[in-house]
Amino acid sequence: MPSDINRVIVSGHMTRDAELRQTASGMAILSFSLAVNDRRRNAQTGEWEDYPNFLDCSMFGKRAESLSEYLSKGMQLTVEGKLRYSKWEKDGIQKSKVEIIAEEVVLPPRQQPQAQPQAYPQQYQPQPSIYDEDILF
Repeated sequence: MPSDINRVIVSGHMTRDAELRQTASGMAILSFSLAVNDRRRNAQTGEWEDYPNFLDCSMFGKRAESLSEYLSKGMQLTVEGKLRYSKWEKDGIQKSKVEIIAEEVVLPPRQQPQAQPQAYPQQYQPQPSIYDEDILF
């Protein structure tokens, strides 16, 4: 019988600024939330529409501390990790949730100006800088 696999990769936009807190023992916990769209056809109009899924994510330890200063609402992220189900009672009401325990977080590449390619005049043809006689073998 195959082993269970608990692996998830999602890409979406942050719905709120990341929140960094610490446990009593001093371990950092970073909490954030992603909106990940699911495309479905609207049964009434026949048009494709985006339906958001809101996913809670947590990350632990030094990496959580390092990332906390970079994550902000609206940012697009790709998160890889595992799913964890939690159940608790608050004010006599049973609560539960499934969250992503993030192990890898990929930030978007920085927006850098694109280098403009240099166009050579048609009459100019770059010459190779290495000639056959320069090659030793």
